[in-house]
Amino acid sequence: MKLNKSKSVFTFCTVLIGIILLFNSCEEKKKSNADQKNKDVAESVTAQDVIPFFQHWNLILGNGSNVGKATDYENKNFFYTTNDDKESWVVFKSPNAGNTHGTSNNTRTELAQLKKWSPMTDATMDATLKVMNVATTGDASVAATYSVVVGQIHSADGHENEPLKIFYKKFPGHTKGSVFWNYEINTAGDDNSKRWDYSYPIWGYDFSVVGSDANTYPPEPADGIALGEEFSYNVKIEDGIMYLTFTSKGHETKTFTKNLIRSEYVNRSDIPAQVQKLFVPIGQDGVERKNAYTEEGLFFKLGCYNQTNGKDPKVNKVWCSGAETHGGDIQKQYADGNYAEVWFKTANITISDDAISNAGYFEANDGLSGKVVYPSEVIPFMDKFKILMGDGTNKDDLINFEDKNFFYTVIDGTRRWVVYKTPNSGVTSKNSSNTRTELHEKRDWTPEEGGKLTGTCKVMQVSDSGDARVAASYSVVVGQIHSGEGHENEPLKIFYKKFPGQTKGSVFWNYEINTAGNDNSGRWDFSTAVWGHDMSVIGTSKNDFPAEPKDGIELGEEFSYEVNVYKGIMYLTFTSKGHETRTFTKNLISSEYVQKSAIPAQVQKLFVPIGQDGTERAIAYSGELNYFKQGAYNQTNGKSPEKNMVWCAGAETYGGDIAKQYENGCYTEVWFREATIGAGTPPQ
Repeated sequence: MKLNKSKSVFTFCTVLIGIILLFNSCEEKKKSNADQKNKDVAESVTAQDVIPFFQHWNLILGNGSNVGKATDYENKNFFYTTNDDKESWVVFKSPNAGNTHGTSNNTRTELAQLKKWSPMTDATMDATLKVMNVATTGDASVAATYSVVVGQIHSADGHENEPLKIFYKKFPGHTKGSVFWNYEINTAGDDNSKRWDYSYPIWGYDFSVVGSDANTYPPEPADGIALGEEFSYNVKIEDGIMYLTFTSKGHETKTFTKNLIRSEYVNRSDIPAQVQKLFVPIGQDGVERKNAYTEEGLFFKLGCYNQTNGKDPKVNKVWCSGAETHGGDIQKQYADGNYAEVWFKTANITISDDAISNAGYFEANDGLSGKVVYPSEVIPFMDKFKILMGDGTNKDDLINFEDKNFFYTVIDGTRRWVVYKTPNSGVTSKNSSNTRTELHEKRDWTPEEGGKLTGTCKVMQVSDSGDARVAASYSVVVGQIHSGEGHENEPLKIFYKKFPGQTKGSVFWNYEINTAGNDNSGRWDFSTAVWGHDMSVIGTSKNDFPAEPKDGIELGEEFSYEVNVYKGIMYLTFTSKGHETRTFTKNLISSEYVQKSAIPAQVQKLFVPIGQDGTERAIAYSGELNYFKQGAYNQTNGKSPEKNMVWCAGAETYGGDIAKQYENGCYTEVWFREATIGAGTPPQ
């Protein structure tokens, strides 16, 4: 009986398991069929079927291309339809890095309206959407990180600024994100680099709420919007006024009004506290023209404008996120969440019959990111110079010339710069241990004849390796006067130097004596601090660094210099926002170092111990031909400090492999946005 009972139990269990397996199989089949049905529905439905207005727009994709009208169009990487079991949606998707449109740092899959209209006419745009993904990497202290713009008003004229950007932003690990909108000023004057945004919170935070560092996030917003949660916006323009309405189930409806034809920011005293906190520290502190966007053609944009990019935050601490981009590989970015994705289920626009063609905007911006802008277009004095680059290549004609490894242009989010980049080890000029990507003036002049060189620059990188005991380690020369005769010494070298792990570096200038006699081995430099330390402040051991300078300059922080040689006297002026302006005077035709007793204590400390204890000829550089140099003259090299404890840095060079040095921070990079050259002038 026990055996039969066991057999009955076994049979019952077997049948039960079979029923369960059959049920699960049916459920899986039903789910598979449902998924296939949704897929089939999505594939059979075009974006035009979901939102029938694509004849009014051009579609820009996340690869930078303008595909024109999106009627009956799809691209599975960027723009397609899907179904969420309830209804169909149009998907806009864009990676952290790809080709961009116009001068933007950011990729977008976004509609741009084919017509533009005056803010004095009537126009509306409304949409219902849900954000499905924002980038999972970036720098939390950068305001644009982890965000996407889902709707805009853009100017087609003037500075092409944006009176409206509607953002969604969510920090990693948070369930809820923020929705806010920004107004960008229509900057007064011709210089648009000082433009800024003022941000209004809708649900959650505004744009200015950032992390205290790259990986520390503010608290999650209590009234925020989750990924996948629907919200709607309505934008209405009437008689120069913008009316905004934002709605979402379970959230308070929010409304705003903004005057687009009369500015409230015409004076510096009008700049709001939020802007003072976020934009003013990076030099974006402009004012707006009185009539704001009056008389400019405006147009709507809608979609997925990814605000998280891979650019280094030291380039711009508001807009450059430093996110993962996998070298621009779109599929790898999609695979690990480094993209933005927005779904729209409804959208609509209406505009006045007075609207006109917006073709000019597309003609100006289509393919612009792929067009070469040469250094000579940014700084027009390049006809006065030749260049030596970090691989030893010389080029005499710099008009319409660039080299992507050493000498080219970039945009930092507000303006173009000329980049000078060079490794710790490459091919150098004669008599130098150091590589350079540096301009060399074609004209020679004596100190008595004089000349003037100016430059506004920011140092973006100095070598991450070196020996802290060596004065030249971790430094770059960004401007020089060089002698072309005699000993070919240098009456001026302008340095930037920053030790690893420190935020602020030092700017200082050196005067090298024009050594008396035929033996130049005893030459030395005297160093004068501008902001931070002078050259003689060094570490006590290879990896032991002195204290960080309190009044120093950070990587990515602008400073300017003027070198004015007039009737044999060199006048130096150094300026940087937030720092004291410093001026110096040096006689280039009469020496103060003709006796051993005149050698300064700084030189006694730094140079005399290595046998460099010469004196200078009484007339210094008088009558000797000189020339200016500007760019990136890397002072950190791979030579053993045992050879020279002032100039041989013992840095990593990867056997001279330039690509490996660039990958591992063993290089220097300097950006210039303005520079001039000309005759010396009477000092002010």
